[in-house]
Order: sequence, then structure tokens, then C-alpha cells
Amino acid sequence: MAGHKLYSKSELDVSGLKVVVLRKNVKNLNLRVYPAECRVRISVPRRISDSEVATFVEDKLPWIQKHLAKYRKKPKPQPQKYTTGELHPVWGKDLELVVVERNKPPEVLVDGTKLKLFVRPGTDQQKRTSILKEWYREKLKQKIPELIEKWEPEMGVQVEEFGVKHMKTLWGTCNIRARRIWLNLELAKKRPELLEYVVVHEMVHLLERLHNKRFYGFMSRFLPNWKSLKNELNGKSQISDC
Repeated sequence: MAGHKLYSKSELDVSGLKVVVLRKNVKNLNLRVYPAECRVRISVPRRISDSEVATFVEDKLPWIQKHLAKYRKKPKPQPQKYTTGELHPVWGKDLELVVVERNKPPEVLVDGTKLKLFVRPGTDQQKRTSILKEWYREKLKQKIPELIEKWEPEMGVQVEEFGVKHMKTLWGTCNIRARRIWLNLELAKKRPELLEYVVVHEMVHLLERLHNKRFYGFMSRFLPNWKSLKNELNGKSQISDC
């Protein structure tokens, strides 16, 4: 016997804007804008008609266009050369890189709005990249244990081990059997609150393996604002008809 679909999918054109409509067993209309993909998606109760959806979206058009325009105005990121004057993010703030050559071991320091990278004369771009990458790694390794210690008694779980590595598509992973969590190196560039969100997310997997209602119930209990943090981390905008 075929299973019942959890949602039905259709597409509407609202004032020239393509909107993906998902009809689900939900109570409210939830609108999401994906600026990077120039895409708009809305989840609505099954009973809502296309005309009602269109009216809702039209009312939100200024908000939608604002977020889409904000992304379009952003210049495409250029490859970093790790030279003086570039901006490099540290805990959510863009700092100006200052490269200083000296005959001493490499060092990285934050001085106000400056990110000072001390290297030996003649150090090439690849080596500068590696030095800064390891510095980011150390920053995370200093902060992650504090977060784990904070949340272990709150959740009643124990993390046996954690690690930091570069991940292309994930912010974190959890090996439930080994009770080990991995965090993405890029989180050192984000606001500390976003790192905490990912740590909590992975630790919740020690209570619930799947991304289901129980899992999100735990997330809402421990971090009531987890949805907004998730959207910020993934570069999404969201509005709901509550």
C-alpha cells in the first residue's frame, strides 16, 4: 500500500516571482527566502487556496525584494591572497589583515580591528594560509570545551571527544556510538552564538539520533532561538504568519 505524502508541491508566479508552494499539515504560513539561489518557498496548510497564497506573498513582496536585493548587491567574494589590507572574519567580525615579516616563529594576534599575521621573510601564500588556518583551529579548540562543559549537565549527556576539521557541506557531525562530535573549521569565522548552536545541535543527537519532532523539541527546550540561528548560519531569511 502506498504511503501518504507528507506534502504536495506546486509553483506559483506572483508578480514575476516564482514561488514554490508546499502544502503540509501545518497551522501557519511560513515563508522562506533563499537569496543565494534567488528562490522563495512557502509552506501552507493544505486548505489554503492559490489565491490566498498569492495574496500573502504579495503583501510580503517588499520584505522579499529587500532580502533578494541585499544579496545581489554583495560583490562576489574574491580568492584571498593573504596580503595586508584584506578582510578576514573572526567570530563574526571582519578584521583587516596586517602581514608583518620578522625572523621569529609565526604568530597571529588580534589587535583591535587588525588581524596581525607575523611570518618569516619570504613566506609564500600557501604557508600564510596554513598558519592562519591553524590559528582558527586553535581558537575553536579553546572555545568548544567550554560549551560542551556548559551543556553536558543541562542535557544529561557526555561527549567523549571532539574534533575540528574542514567540511564542505556540514557545520557539524556526531558519532553517536563513540560520543564524538566534529565541528567545521569555518565556525571560527562566525559569531560565537552560531558555534554554540552547532555544538548544541550535535549534542542533542546523543539524545535523539534522527531529525524528528523529538529532536526539534529538545532543540527548542535548550535553545529557544535555534531556528533564527540556523537561518543566519545558512544565509536564509524567514517570515511566518503566526
